[in-house]
Amino acid sequence: MKILGIETSCDETAVSIVEAGGDLKDLDFKLLGSALNSQVKIHAGYGGVVPALAKREHQKNLPLILDEALKKADTDLSKIDLITVTVGPGLEPALWAGITFAEELGKKLKIPVIPANHMEGHIASVLFNKTNIEFPALALLISGGHTELVLLTSWGEKEKIGKTQDDAVGEAFDKVGRLLGLSYPGGPQISKLAREAREKNIILEAKFPRPMIHSKDFNFSFSGLKTAVLYYLRDKKEINKLAVAREFEDAVIETLISKTKAAIEKYSPKTLVIGGGVIANKALRENFLKLSKNYPEMKILIPEKSLTTDNATMIAAAGFIEYLRNNKPNRKLKAQGNLDIVS
Repeated sequence: MKILGIETSCDETAVSIVEAGGDLKDLDFKLLGSALNSQVKIHAGYGGVVPALAKREHQKNLPLILDEALKKADTDLSKIDLITVTVGPGLEPALWAGITFAEELGKKLKIPVIPANHMEGHIASVLFNKTNIEFPALALLISGGHTELVLLTSWGEKEKIGKTQDDAVGEAFDKVGRLLGLSYPGGPQISKLAREAREKNIILEAKFPRPMIHSKDFNFSFSGLKTAVLYYLRDKKEINKLAVAREFEDAVIETLISKTKAAIEKYSPKTLVIGGGVIANKALRENFLKLSKNYPEMKILIPEKSLTTDNATMIAAAGFIEYLRNNKPNRKLKAQGNLDIVS
């Protein structure tokens, strides 16, 4: 089955063509072609994504991105069997751009249009590693808008066991990036500075907090860490940005590793999935791979870097799983900005 995936939840306009097969116990995905247009430069001057502007850019770019993806896949619309589109979570104006485009295309082609949950997409992104998720599975989802630990006993049975109490981890990276005077988005810039600090063995004389690291639950908090950076910068006349970036990133990594390790110890998952844009961070990936060596019976799945940030490939996969689970192609689609991964 050829699936057309559409993603417009934030500032990436993305379309992918994916060949999908198998069943819920043995899924098989192959990426045929994809195209993406990033609006990062457009929104950089605002210090964040402007929803109305994002929607307009999506509407303008979707037809062009669709054509590009079809060319890369060496196929045409007549060969598409199913359309999947992100309905949430995300910026509702941006989501509506994708939903409207998908519904019009589905009507024209007379094929089903299936809603996809963006966060389920981040979990499904690991399926392009040519391996399946064994249940029970633990998923750590870390992005600009989310930080949560989800326990899955099957594709349809999920329990959120931990979440951020304030800022998402990606949001904290961006806010600290602004405090350091770095360009938007701040995450990649902080990672670059932190890497240089490690190479030069530059260490900050102060130590930032590791929020909630000793709490007995699996929840997160990053606003206090951000505030600690703010106070440190405010009280210093001379700032070593490399040292600050390294200490901040180390605090984030230790917090995420600690909470995930505690959840592994309690639930003994067969698979650990880590998805979302923040796992593109090289140091974080390396630390999770180190952690996995302590659990040889547990499989760890991390998507390739191109599938960590927002993309339509993962949406095609998540939509196909939803199609297998709940084949109701005539559902009325609606943008749901606060859509939860646990229904």
